[in-house]
Amino acid sequence: MTKPVVAIIGRQNVGKSTLLNRIAGKPLAIVEDLPGTTRDRILADASWNGIDFTLVDTGGLEFKGESVVAKGVRRQAEVAITEADVIIFLTDVKEGMMPADQEIADILRRSAKPIILAVNKVDSEKLNSQAAEFNKLGFDEPITISAYHSRGVADLLDKIVSLLPAQPPAGEAVVEGIKIAIVGRPHVGKSLLLNTLLAEERTIVGDVPGTTRDAIDTILDFEGQNVVLIDTAGIRRRGRVETGIEWYSVLRAMKAIDRADIALVIVDATEPLTAQDAHITGYVEKAGKGIVLLVNKWDLVTEKNKEVYTEYIQSRLKLAPWAPIMYISARTGEGTKKIMPMALQIRQERNMRIADEDLNNLVKEAVSGHNLPRKGHKFLKVYSASQSGVNPPSFRFLVNDTELIHFSYQRFLENRLREVYGFKGTPIRLAFKSRG
Repeated sequence: MTKPVVAIIGRQNVGKSTLLNRIAGKPLAIVEDLPGTTRDRILADASWNGIDFTLVDTGGLEFKGESVVAKGVRRQAEVAITEADVIIFLTDVKEGMMPADQEIADILRRSAKPIILAVNKVDSEKLNSQAAEFNKLGFDEPITISAYHSRGVADLLDKIVSLLPAQPPAGEAVVEGIKIAIVGRPHVGKSLLLNTLLAEERTIVGDVPGTTRDAIDTILDFEGQNVVLIDTAGIRRRGRVETGIEWYSVLRAMKAIDRADIALVIVDATEPLTAQDAHITGYVEKAGKGIVLLVNKWDLVTEKNKEVYTEYIQSRLKLAPWAPIMYISARTGEGTKKIMPMALQIRQERNMRIADEDLNNLVKEAVSGHNLPRKGHKFLKVYSASQSGVNPPSFRFLVNDTELIHFSYQRFLENRLREVYGFKGTPIRLAFKSRG
């Protein structure tokens, strides 16, 4: 059973993201004193008095804007309202009741969902009396809060949990599932790929680079397995990142990689590979995550030669020669049906365990058939090996002197492990310790 969903709905700049961050207890949504900062749905896990729920922050609703972003925000808010079990209708006491508040109230009444009217930015008793104006919206007595100062938030949480549907029985775990981050440079088709994988629109897709600015979590049921797909903002070169909102977006894309198991790294087949493509791939490898390299927009390539292009990619992205390369079109769906099976296969590879006896036999055979590193008259001796962890697969070697371990010899041992056990799509971690 999935956790109940609580959506925060309101017009621009009433403090929705600040409230989400306050309830979640950490800065998950971008908060900046600019209207329209949040444009997609942001999900966060929350808990109050032992009751867990998922909190959804939405973009500020505006009814006059006709841009692709404004229209997209309205669509996303509609989806959030449909999916929610409880809705927080957030307003701003300092600006007072606005015509847009009345329009939102009319939409929410038609949803037939439990509505909690919350009046935000009530930082003093004087402002508390002004909240009575919002009774005209026709909901129950509003709850006055200050999300920034945490004033009244406990009362709001009490009200939320009182309206939530029944929780899973005690002891029944909520399965999070495998986490897959979709990453790449701006405008390579990340959000379009997410929508193609989901077969429904979950994030705003527009012809504007950088449309997605926060990391978006979406749960996909794939053949009975929970998969958490994380769409992220395009990662630009550090020198190209503007201050403010975009900087935080890039930071969250990096954090999305950190909390993922596997990253779908997308490159654009219609453009030459860049240093930034290599930088993103290197960051994923350094973080120890699984990688699937997706060559998107393959339908737009006239001279299709996968063998030549694969050699080209491997020559430019040398940090992950073990990563599978798939040729896809997020627009037409070409090749996309093979992505999830590949990701699940990599998950199995990342969780593979090798018995110590088998591992030591492999290492003994590898060492005996290869010239050992030496320093003067001192040769490397490998006494034993054991697997120290999974996800990513990690191994520990007990040797006579760690200073004899050269990078090339580490690569030799890694290659032998891959030849025998595969470990497709995942980095391997090797650690060496001197005996005594």
